[in-house]
Amino acid sequence: MTTVQIMLNSINKVKNFVNDITRFDSDFDLVSGRYVIDAKSIMGIFSLDLSKPLNLTIHSETDLDEIMEVLKPYLIE
Repeated sequence: MTTVQIMLNSINKVKNFVNDITRFDSDFDLVSGRYVIDAKSIMGIFSLDLSKPLNLTIHSETDLDEIMEVLKPYLIE
């Protein structure tokens, strides 16, 4: 399990993010405050406060390098 911070501050970013991670069989959770939602759910993502960074928890050990490469446009350094 790995956790990174991401920013999804536009509708296109949310759409592209969901399309990018649905290619993987792993589970992804987005955490914002006390809310935890499935990161593959567009409706769930839009229920969060997207003006703030989100914590993305990746439940995978096998495809982690490939997943991190796909997440680069959304990561907060």
